[in-house]
Amino acid sequence: MTTLTIGTTIGAPAVRAELDPRRFNRHTFWVGQSGSGKTYALGVVLEQLLLHTELPMLILDPNGDFIRMRETRPGADRVDADRIAAADIRVFRSGSAAGERLHVRYTDLAAASKAAVLQMDPIADGEEYNVLLHGEADADTFDAQETSTRLRNSGDPSQIKLANRMENLQVMEWDLWSHGAASVVDTIDERPRATVLDLGGFAHPVEPKVAALAVLEQLWARREERRPILIVIDEAHNLCPPHPQTAVERALVAQLIQIAAEGRKFGLWLLLSTQRPTKIHPNVLSQCDNLALMRMNAPRDLTELAEVFGFASEADIRRSASFTQGQALFAGGFIAAPTFVQMGERITQEAGGDVKVPLRDAAENGRRSEP
Repeated sequence: MTTLTIGTTIGAPAVRAELDPRRFNRHTFWVGQSGSGKTYALGVVLEQLLLHTELPMLILDPNGDFIRMRETRPGADRVDADRIAAADIRVFRSGSAAGERLHVRYTDLAAASKAAVLQMDPIADGEEYNVLLHGEADADTFDAQETSTRLRNSGDPSQIKLANRMENLQVMEWDLWSHGAASVVDTIDERPRATVLDLGGFAHPVEPKVAALAVLEQLWARREERRPILIVIDEAHNLCPPHPQTAVERALVAQLIQIAAEGRKFGLWLLLSTQRPTKIHPNVLSQCDNLALMRMNAPRDLTELAEVFGFASEADIRRSASFTQGQALFAGGFIAAPTFVQMGERITQEAGGDVKVPLRDAAENGRRSEP
């Protein structure tokens, strides 16, 4: 049976720690406080999935930690490094960073999500909402300026109000929109081995959430095709908070809840990575059958994990408070028994990582200490 070697067993360094790749057809929760090595360790597992499965991955990356996934480290095993370098990995960047642009079409969104972007309520803004609901927009030719002009020239007060709303909110000026050109949704539909969406560079704070909403809605709309994909959400509290505040956040969380509850049978599998369990919506957290736990000190968080993930003992979960960087507890369907693991090394380059404190060199420190 194919397994994923992710490191060694703590206390028995000669014993390899292995995951069952078949069990990534369940939702996975990955958690560890800041500084635990969570993102680096997650990269180890994603690399193993690239090497030993054909499972496509969509990586929603708010901090740009996985944008160098196509680049391998000089010291890595050359066979594995060459295989990853040859894999079909697409990286889409936001903001001013060099690389292929992350765009979605406004028309990729469902009508209710378009309304959420425009801050419209179906009752309080009923007339405008109705115009939006019945408006026709061709994905290949949609143009925001042309749409605004057409609405204004209609003479219909409701259409004019909708045009005013679009212009006042400046939503159509976002860098996110492809304005009828190619959308990242099209790439994801091709199912490359990995598609990395760098969400962190957008100017408007709502744009990353709308980008995620657009791609998740399209995956859900085509769920009956049953084409498997692992949806990896790093820093998942940014997209799946327990108490969504805005209409866009509520739409995004609702879509994630639906995928968590029903997506498994359609091949839509979540891997959520975050710093604390209390920062994730409970209706998503409760659907996870795999647990990767790195260092966690807060008693409240440890209690929450013990309550949700009954397949790991409370004693094992509380041991995570003593973990050093790169150590983890794996439990659930993807491992034979709860196992304490020292994570292995990455094959690819890590784009993130902590910023180091600048220190004086030793020679200058010596000079300063002389009388």
